[in-house]
Amino acid sequence: MSKIAGRFELLARQGRKALVPYIVAGDPGLDSTVPLMHALVAAGADIIELGVPFSDPMSEGPVIQKAHERALAAGARLRDVLTMVGTFRERDTETPVLLMGYANPVEHMGYARFADEAVAVGLDGLLTVDIPPEEVAGLNAELHRVGMDNIFLVAPTTPAARIQSIAGQASGFIYYVALKGVTGAGHLDAEDVAQHLALIREFTALPLAVGFGIKDADSARRVGAKADGVVIGSALVDAIDKALAAGAGHDEILRVASELVASIRAGLDSIAS
Repeated sequence: MSKIAGRFELLARQGRKALVPYIVAGDPGLDSTVPLMHALVAAGADIIELGVPFSDPMSEGPVIQKAHERALAAGARLRDVLTMVGTFRERDTETPVLLMGYANPVEHMGYARFADEAVAVGLDGLLTVDIPPEEVAGLNAELHRVGMDNIFLVAPTTPAARIQSIAGQASGFIYYVALKGVTGAGHLDAEDVAQHLALIREFTALPLAVGFGIKDADSARRVGAKADGVVIGSALVDAIDKALAAGAGHDEILRVASELVASIRAGLDSIAS
């Protein structure tokens, strides 16, 4: 069993929901990511999702695009992100970590080399936004060779036949995108999310985590009541951005991020098991 699957299984036995915060690796600087990862775990994160900085993050809204720009300006690249994971593992060997990004950096490194280097530093999973299930066989073979999960997105517009195809390729969990459009857009409809999750469950027994639109404890609680976990991305990155704009230093950024994650943890834990 993978570390990601094991974490979801443990949480299910405890009657709890997974909290998966997303940050962009290298934002606002190369030295900030690992301390932030540890702070998020201390605040209640179950799995850490690291965005790999990319010059054209087409699935992201303006908040996360800006974070990608800051990380790239700081010099963060895929190899730097892998180094961050390895440094994080020096203190935390238990919290699952996955990368979310785009195909180009992984393809440039080569699937086999990426898989070998990623597992060597303790990475547990990968989510590539722009590799469809029809083209993922080569990557999947290398990830599965080293015991890493390949996470897939399912959108509100994904038809049932395609959900079935995705479910056949995915491992670890499936990430349901609760809103149409880019990250940070739109209004979250918890009942609509519940209906889509029920459809996805017809095709897979994998845990289902919901992202896009989780902004606070209330939205996390409403969605978490139907899902196995929630992902908080834009709201967390926005909190970091606003702290930076206000002139916050390292410790203040950690505090702001930790308080938001802790509040969402409390919202999830208020769901009756």
